[in-house]
Amino acid sequence: DVRSIQLFHTGWDHHDNVVKYHPILAKETDQACAALITDLKQRGLLEDTLIVWGGEFGRTVFSQRGSAKDYGRDHHPYGFTYWLAGGGIKPGVTHGKTDEFGQNVVEDPVDFHDLHATLLHLMGINHERLSYKFQGRYFRLTDVHGRLIKPLLA
Repeated sequence: DVRSIQLFHTGWDHHDNVVKYHPILAKETDQACAALITDLKQRGLLEDTLIVWGGEFGRTVFSQRGSAKDYGRDHHPYGFTYWLAGGGIKPGVTHGKTDEFGQNVVEDPVDFHDLHATLLHLMGINHERLSYKFQGRYFRLTDVHGRLIKPLLA
């Protein structure tokens, strides 16, 4: 009866040495994620299991500091990637697009309220009705925002 599991893979905050560390971390996470999805699919559990993969922000596409061999990339809150699988997500869909520099969103922007509203919907929870009491006032988890990202829904 486990409702959710959260896994962390730390060590991604590279303001330098991206070329050295990211291939190692990407291999570790890519293989594990592929194995998880394959296993869930083989067991018939993927349709009932929502997988959400992402971080707290994106990374700039340009070098932050260092030389061509040991440069890093700074935090970037305006263009970043999450991927979702299973649990009511339409497979093979890409939603949103940044400009040619990866700097600004130019198509189908999504903010965290939208992502949270969609994730709650996939878990059978209406984000507009779910609230909590704090300091005598009721608040929604998605505040007064949040729209379902319908192109992602199967």
